[in-house]
Amino acid sequence: MYGPSLLAISFVVIYATWKFLAFREAIRLIQDHPGPRLVLSPLIGMFLPKIKYFTAGSNHGYEDRHDKFAAAGWDIYVTVHALPSPQTTIYLADVAAIKEVTNSRARFPKPRNYTLVWDETVEVVRSLCEDHWEGRKVTEVDNFVDTALSMALFVISAAGFGKKISWKDDTELPAGHLMTFKESMRVVTADILLKIACPDWMMNLTKRLRRARLAFKELRSYMTEMIDERQKSAQSERHDLFTGLLRENDLAVDFSTLTDDELIGNVYVFLVAGHETTGHTLAFTFALLALYPDEQGKLLEHIRSVVPKGHDPKYGDMNMLTYATAVLYESMRMYPVITHIPKISVEDTSLVATNANGDKITVPVPKGTDVNILSAGLHYNPRYWEDPHSFKPARFLKDWPRDAFVPFSAGARACLGRKFFETEAIATIAMLVSRYKITIKEEPKYAGETFEQRKTRVMAYPPVSRSSLLVGHNDFDQLHFERLPVERALGNPWPL
Repeated sequence: MYGPSLLAISFVVIYATWKFLAFREAIRLIQDHPGPRLVLSPLIGMFLPKIKYFTAGSNHGYEDRHDKFAAAGWDIYVTVHALPSPQTTIYLADVAAIKEVTNSRARFPKPRNYTLVWDETVEVVRSLCEDHWEGRKVTEVDNFVDTALSMALFVISAAGFGKKISWKDDTELPAGHLMTFKESMRVVTADILLKIACPDWMMNLTKRLRRARLAFKELRSYMTEMIDERQKSAQSERHDLFTGLLRENDLAVDFSTLTDDELIGNVYVFLVAGHETTGHTLAFTFALLALYPDEQGKLLEHIRSVVPKGHDPKYGDMNMLTYATAVLYESMRMYPVITHIPKISVEDTSLVATNANGDKITVPVPKGTDVNILSAGLHYNPRYWEDPHSFKPARFLKDWPRDAFVPFSAGARACLGRKFFETEAIATIAMLVSRYKITIKEEPKYAGETFEQRKTRVMAYPPVSRSSLLVGHNDFDQLHFERLPVERALGNPWPL
């Protein structure tokens, strides 16, 4: 009568003992280097709040910044989790260790000409001001994340694929299609995680899933048409990313030639990664400028000293817009959109960790260990950044620790779209700051808040887009744009 029960209990005891011994072995292999010991893996923890000894939390990479490194006493800490299988994850905020990890691969080729990116960005922002905002003197935006994501989407569509889309509604369907290119791009970028997470049979269960399935089918059809059109065309004057990718593929030797599926896969990666990271970074940047009017004033003076009165900024101005670049970099330092840069150890090795006192310790890295560069931990590390919690763009106008700045990753696997993104971002900053005084939207319910309370509210991380998979809403970047007088003197950029 006790047979099945005893068997079940024995199995549980044996299983738990095996897991515990494997967990202890994982700790032994890293010589019990400091760091959290958790029950659940980071993958499971993505869907749970931070629970001591159980999960690190879904956004621990940014929320903890450098705190866990400081608690460990080293700029490398190690997490070991027990379930579903014992696994070690090493987190880095140490420049020397990061360079060792990131410099171990062959380099990728980089795109060369970004004039098109700049010109398309200027056109998109000009259309935002004159068409979408209808040239109004005052415009209030309840969620600038959505506006920034739309700008990024329009620029990628034009400079990436040679297809211009506008702020105006586009309802005319091309022959053979059930969704416009603009709408398919918007849905794909918003619902890419649904496509990744859901098997095909689930994509018919809800209205949103069915729309996402249709959007992916339609965007693939548009891309297939573009491939056919450009491969058959003798014209070579196009300079967009997609044409460049096709041209390079045609020149490749047989064994490295990409299939149409691989070409479309590459475009998907560029599209989704470029759209989300650019949009959210711009949202953080304009929110910071609204919070710090003195910095916004300095930036306006600098833009007006570079760009002639009555003219839009040109691509040739980009290298001279040093303060715009500094503001962008400081925003990315404080609010990196990519908080984890994952690697994996393919062999038994080791890394050297250091601390604030200059002491060194060797951290074993067993084969199969997950290694994560925590960009926020590095960007807030006081060993490299003076007063890291303060918004100080001028730090990027002098010598600064380039190896301690990894918003695009680093080394051989660094982001291929970095120059595309920087070109688009600086053009957007120059266009909007030269036209508007940007402040936080005033609301009666926040009338008594202090600056720190306002900053905490406005810079809530992560921001929530209306099209996001994240549930809920925050008051991130509710911004007020007031058109600037054209003839305002440089020494007094704001209206009295």
